Amino acid sequence: MTPEAARPTIAAAIIVQDGKVLLVQRRVKEGSLSWQFPAGEAEEGESAGQAAVREAREETGLTVAESKVLGERVHPATGRTMAYVACHVVEGSASVVDDDELADLAWLKHDQLAEYVPHGFYEPVQEYLDAALSS
Repeated sequence: MTPEAARPTIAAAIIVQDGKVLLVQRRVKEGSLSWQFPAGEAEEGESAGQAAVREAREETGLTVAESKVLGERVHPATGRTMAYVACHVVEGSASVVDDDELADLAWLKHDQLAEYVPHGFYEPVQEYLDAALSS
């Protein structure tokens, strides 16, 4: 097994509420900033859904529940296994809780996504967002 394959899966929480999706602006090591979903490594014995729910709470303070896993892939830029989990808000309002990792957050409408994430999303996530954000 390669060291990359042994690394934990990264679980991303795709949180839609009131026709908008939550993105966080991550402080990446190079000092540049990147918009993405609340996400982090699954811990020992934790499912992707459990990890996405925990990461959403740790990063944004939101209490969310897992709706369904949208898909898994090896991320083309990072080489990490990613699991994308649709979540819905149970309670709370989002704020930057983990300010070591996050610089900002935003609730975005469908027509704002390309401005924040110009390269687009993993196809099952894009299809989910197209449906969830058009209603």
